[in-house]
Amino acid sequence: MHLSQVAAQLYTVRDFCKTAPDLAQTLRKLRAIGYEAVQLSGVGPIPEAEIVKMLVGEGLTLCATHENAQTILDQPQAVVEKLKKLNCRYTAYPYPAGFKFGSMEEVDTLCTKLNAAGKLLHENGQVLTYHNHDIEFLKVAGKTVMEHIFERTAPAFLQGEPDTFWVQIGGNDPAAWCRRLAGRLPLLHLKDYKPVLDQRAQMAEIGNGVLDWPKIIAEAEASGCEWFIVEQDAFWMDNDPFRSLEISFAYIREKLACR
Repeated sequence: MHLSQVAAQLYTVRDFCKTAPDLAQTLRKLRAIGYEAVQLSGVGPIPEAEIVKMLVGEGLTLCATHENAQTILDQPQAVVEKLKKLNCRYTAYPYPAGFKFGSMEEVDTLCTKLNAAGKLLHENGQVLTYHNHDIEFLKVAGKTVMEHIFERTAPAFLQGEPDTFWVQIGGNDPAAWCRRLAGRLPLLHLKDYKPVLDQRAQMAEIGNGVLDWPKIIAEAEASGCEWFIVEQDAFWMDNDPFRSLEISFAYIREKLACR
């Protein structure tokens, strides 16, 4: 993994991306930390052309986006057009909103819709990926929903954006899932897992939790991962998401990235 492959997920700093001036300042701060790429998510209603101009101005690559879950399934052409405007190849289905994984019927419906949406993106030179939480590790018909999703969709039409924290909290091994998604792993969300008394766990800066990062990164690289995306939704150091992104980047630079 090279530092040029490390991106910041803008959802981490979503409260500082609501207007064009705020987004411009946020991108400047992230570039100053050392990030060379970002993932677009949680940003206010800013025209795509303006976002592209800001990114170019700061020397940042847009590695991927997250799009609205319902839009991906029901209006995939709108996603295609947005990605074209952003000059971006990858997006992710962020959360299975509206689906209750109590039966195979629900799982099959989601897989069918994901496959169809991914097919349209694929035909336009784009890639749909799946971003998991812990809900995908519920078992239905003897397998986890996560297993069903990747078994019941075509690799060309749906690839992975596993989230290390949510894989772990779902009772699975992040490194094993990176290995399992070999050839289907263009994106990986890096988020550490910190056990806390009286809670399942909390999110933490990379290196401030218990995940085996050298193993995770090695498996992800072996599976062809292109982008390593740092995200921390909450529990920021000093209540400052920029500080958390800085701590994570420093750990990656010193302990994980190639020199």
